[in-house]
Amino acid sequence: MRALARAASLLRHAAVSAPTTGALHHPPLGVGSCLAKVWTPLSSPSPVLGAAVRRRLALHGGAGGGLSLLAASNLLGFFFNGYSTLLAPQSEVLIPPELLSSRTVWTPDRELGQYEDLVARVTNFHNEDKGFMVLDGDVFDVPIRKDIVHWVVRWQLAKRQQGTHSTKTISEFRGGATMHGPKPRSHAIKLQKKVRRLGLKIALSARTAEGKLLVFEDLEVPSHKTKNIVQYISQMDDTKKVLLVDGGDIDKKLKLATQNLHYVNVLPSTGLNVYSILQHDTLVMTRAAINRIVERMHTPINR
Repeated sequence: MRALARAASLLRHAAVSAPTTGALHHPPLGVGSCLAKVWTPLSSPSPVLGAAVRRRLALHGGAGGGLSLLAASNLLGFFFNGYSTLLAPQSEVLIPPELLSSRTVWTPDRELGQYEDLVARVTNFHNEDKGFMVLDGDVFDVPIRKDIVHWVVRWQLAKRQQGTHSTKTISEFRGGATMHGPKPRSHAIKLQKKVRRLGLKIALSARTAEGKLLVFEDLEVPSHKTKNIVQYISQMDDTKKVLLVDGGDIDKKLKLATQNLHYVNVLPSTGLNVYSILQHDTLVMTRAAINRIVERMHTPINR
């Protein structure tokens, strides 16, 4: 009961001192306990709030007077890094935008990597609201293992080496030779498929936990002009290098628009790998790309 009372007090304090208004989008029905993107600034109240919501607020003290203890127990959520673990019944409406601020209301001691399904906001280059998407917890919320990431990156870089170094032996060179010098060989090391797959899951989970995974409806651009991409990337918060991942073949206009930008790279979902994710601080994936990756992670490994 103390935790619920504290939550109600913090929510009332946030409603009074909130400098801006935000909206908490509720997850689709049937998701259950999941993570949802929160604190999306809006110029007007969310369309999901209707007469039923106002009647509910009136029963619990009104929108301006804060929530009662009963309302707080029904609408309780844990906030961290722009995501929320929602524990509300499916038929209940979540916290209204009048009671939310752009600041973190409460950051409890919650451990990441609990294999919980995540609900992410879907948008596009124009920051238009395109709904929501459920991210599988066994792909986007796994425990972070630095040793696994190290092994996968080492495997990738070793496999990338050409191994074409060669020196002449005494039979190939007269007047001098290199004894036991290097010869062409493969530098690739063996790594189990399940470890390589786990490394990709960890990299995706790390970007999700940092709030650096953006879900787009598509990667359509109006033209091949580079200035359009520069404008879109400049609108992203705290972004230095971006990796755009699409589900199928990359659009020709997008290729032309990004080929002159060293801080923007484009990949199909089949080419997504751990090293590329680590080289970019922001990961942008389309719905199709996420579906392809999840399907790839759930495909049984052929022995």
